Amino acid sequence: MQILTQIPELFIDFIITIALSFLIGFEQRKRRDEEKEDSEEADSPSFGTDRTFAFIGSLGFILYTISPQNLYLFITGAVILAVLLGIFYFSKIRDTKSWGLTSIFVAFITYSLGPLIITQPKWLTVLIVVSVLILVEKKTLFKRISEKIEIEEFTTLAKFLIVAGVILPILPRDVTIPFISLSPYEIWLTVVIVSAISYISYLLQTYFFRKSGVIITGLLGGMYSSTATTVIISKRSRETGGGTSIYASAIILANAMMYMRVLILMFIFNRELALMMLPYSAILIIATASAGLFLYFRNKPGQKELVQPPNTNPLELKVSLLFAGLFILFSIITSYTITNFGTSGLDVLSFITGFTDIDPFLLNIFQGKYELPLDTLGRAALQAIISNNILKSIYILSFAERHTKILAGTAMGIITLITAALAVVVELM
Repeated sequence: MQILTQIPELFIDFIITIALSFLIGFEQRKRRDEEKEDSEEADSPSFGTDRTFAFIGSLGFILYTISPQNLYLFITGAVILAVLLGIFYFSKIRDTKSWGLTSIFVAFITYSLGPLIITQPKWLTVLIVVSVLILVEKKTLFKRISEKIEIEEFTTLAKFLIVAGVILPILPRDVTIPFISLSPYEIWLTVVIVSAISYISYLLQTYFFRKSGVIITGLLGGMYSSTATTVIISKRSRETGGGTSIYASAIILANAMMYMRVLILMFIFNRELALMMLPYSAILIIATASAGLFLYFRNKPGQKELVQPPNTNPLELKVSLLFAGLFILFSIITSYTITNFGTSGLDVLSFITGFTDIDPFLLNIFQGKYELPLDTLGRAALQAIISNNILKSIYILSFAERHTKILAGTAMGIITLITAALAVVVELM
């Protein structure tokens, strides 16, 4: 170990620079060879391979090390590199009519590796190199994804970035709204986090697992909305005639993801409550997931059944505003109920809200500044989930075909009883 401490740091930095430059060069050679095999013009010009990029990385390291204060030599080297790359790019356009700039940008990044290694944390440089390799290597994948994405998605995402990156930071944090003891920043932060979680699930369903089976639909849909997913899968089972346990399995797995989503939100907004409820949440997640997997392997289907995901984009501005309105409404109702009726009123309210959208209510008790014990808040969350499970059971009995109705309805009943038993345990703590 003493020998390692005696090695000059500049020497280690140079070795890392050479290694990373070679790695980029290897990738460039591999990509060039594959493109030439697929191209009719096998003699099309290409810029450098492993040795070329290793020299570029070494040159950037040397010129920066010689004069790190004024950077004259480093800038001069960058200008010379730009001229050479410009000549190559001009000849490439003239001969092949190809306008791609990927290799040129990668060359400039390689030239900058030396200064990055010397001045920045090593992990940052490695992360940059890994990102470059992924972006270059997965060109076809990114192209396929971009072709699938509707143009409206970019508009919606732009609106969300404004809501999350512009509006959220400027909202006041130290001004609390009367009756709910929350600031506008805390309210809008809740909307942003819930919408982001739902949006990730929506994107995975819509663009990455477009042809996924019903099980994947259940898993991802549970993070999006377990109630909506239950309705969709139940209706699908009736349309196809059922006959297998896959639809019941997907419904139960969607509810397992619902328990997971609630736990994640609990950790985000009330870590102390989440730690207290972690054992109970783990029991519910494991029990529900086990029931769903048991139903799946009990009669595993020979082919995939496709289920269309919900078409509603959770990042639509009107959806976010509606959620914010519901959150404020439930905050006022919850505050009034606790102030005038105490814990007994909260018990009744939690059960009633389960027959609506439970997220605004749950996030309110997770984030709200109520003078209540943690076990009371945890019990209220479980009670809201119980009534929500009852609502989903009603949907199953109303929309699913007979086989799915029996299996999913029975499993939901057992899961609801387990949830109720755990609510009693929390109350007796």
